[in-house]
Amino acid sequence: MFKRDVKKLDEILKRLLRSEGFETPLLQKRLVDSWDSVVGSSIAKYTGEKFIKNQTLFVKILNPALRQDLSMMRSKIVKHLNDKVGAMIITDIKFF
Repeated sequence: MFKRDVKKLDEILKRLLRSEGFETPLLQKRLVDSWDSVVGSSIAKYTGEKFIKNQTLFVKILNPALRQDLSMMRSKIVKHLNDKVGAMIITDIKFF
């Protein structure tokens, strides 16, 4: 008899995504999509476009007072977003 090298499907998919260079874009997409659940629906309705560039999340906030409040909670939001994704994807948030 011979011994088979049995691996879990999620391990194989993670290795494939990493080797092909799709892991980081996938995690970035998950982070941007998780914005609404992290900040809540009341803040999400004042949110415009969101994108990541150079490990910085750029978020358009339509209310100037809310923009100021969120800028004071920047580090806490970064931590919650990274925890939601399970990896260190962003290091800063810029509100515009």
